[in-house]
Amino acid sequence: MTSTPADPGSRVALVTGGASGIGAAIVAAFEAEGTRVAVLDRDEDSLAAAGGRFHVAADVTDPAAVSAAVDEVVGRAGRLDVLVNCAGTATIAPALEIDLAGWSRTVAVNLTGSFVVAQAVARHLAARGGGRIVTIASQAATVGLDGHVAYAASKAGLLGMTRTLALEWGPLGITVNTVSPTVVLTPLARPNWDNPKGDALRAQIPVGRFAEPGEVADAVLFLAGPSAAMVNGHDLVVDGGYTIR
Repeated sequence: MTSTPADPGSRVALVTGGASGIGAAIVAAFEAEGTRVAVLDRDEDSLAAAGGRFHVAADVTDPAAVSAAVDEVVGRAGRLDVLVNCAGTATIAPALEIDLAGWSRTVAVNLTGSFVVAQAVARHLAARGGGRIVTIASQAATVGLDGHVAYAASKAGLLGMTRTLALEWGPLGITVNTVSPTVVLTPLARPNWDNPKGDALRAQIPVGRFAEPGEVADAVLFLAGPSAAMVNGHDLVVDGGYTIR
């Protein structure tokens, strides 16, 4: 079975973590091409501030809440074609010092939460004959980063999960891929890298800069669009060449 994506004007995409940061950029990019977007986020205040978009509140680590939210999206929109897993968190600490609570929360949101949402959405996509799932991973999935043991483990897990889902769900018409950015200069992140630490990291990136949110969004739109119909189980790295060293 193969999947033929609907025209952007008739598609519906669900973006988790879409109320801010990279997720908000992905929402804006989908809307600019005419795709209707449902934003799923656990922070109701952020959802309220995000504007007039279609919102559903749920914690991605709660399977019952996620299932109800996905059902609500399908019920209100009449269809669902694309999922973008962007909800994420990070506990930054040396491996000798990180506590189990920080480890568990990071893995629960980034890895387990992405699977919970993907599974709930895939049941609807399979019933319609297919669709697209794109998950935001990280350069930390393939290279070591100091202080990121839980984050790196969760993001590396996403790559393994994605390859297996691509294998199992490809015959159902569902393609499953990841996008792995370097540091992304969201409004909240930008001030954190305007310092010597940021300068040192930028110097290790062959193109000499960090990524902009819109560049990550463009990669997601490619994987969700008709040109990527034969791309399945792939990790699209958006890192300016950082991980080729």
